[in-house]
Amino acid sequence: MKLIGLLSNPYVRKARIVLAEKKIEYDLERNECALSPDCNPLGERLALLLDDGTPLFDARVIVEYIDNISPNSMLFPRTNRERTEVKRWEVIADGLLEAIEWVRQESARPVTERRAAFVHQQQEKISRCLAFMEQNLGELPFCTGKSLTLADLAVGTALSYLLFRFPEITWNGTHPFLAQLYAKLEQRPSFQETAFQEP
Repeated sequence: MKLIGLLSNPYVRKARIVLAEKKIEYDLERNECALSPDCNPLGERLALLLDDGTPLFDARVIVEYIDNISPNSMLFPRTNRERTEVKRWEVIADGLLEAIEWVRQESARPVTERRAAFVHQQQEKISRCLAFMEQNLGELPFCTGKSLTLADLAVGTALSYLLFRFPEITWNGTHPFLAQLYAKLEQRPSFQETAFQEP
């Protein structure tokens, strides 16, 4: 398998974390220019090429495929309700990533071209996502209970991206349960080995 994307891309990092947790070997091509329309018709900066040349795109599809390759360290529960809960956390984490990226892109535009109202909407979305995750996590050791799942890896990826792009947003001081979970995740080799890097 070959994973294509930049080391600054949070969806690429999420896939790399899952691959590390599953202990699956793969090749990494750090070049988003390799993503042709045939490889990813959605134009997203991530693809997983299978050994037979089949391209997979969209991080949620990719991480679920990776989890099903090997039975060890399963990250998605088998029962419908528990599986849906994991995916609910993943959607919230991906929504947080999306809002962070929109704020970052707007911040890169000339001041006269920035959409202040849109930026405010995305900042509010960031706040809502953090508040939702903090409240639902509470004192649980992991997002869905006592075991590590894809929910935790998705949340950890999103929180690390927020720190990477906007270190001035001190969410960890106002969201102690999330801060505790994040500190725990950062100790895992899968997180330590996949730190964000600028191109």
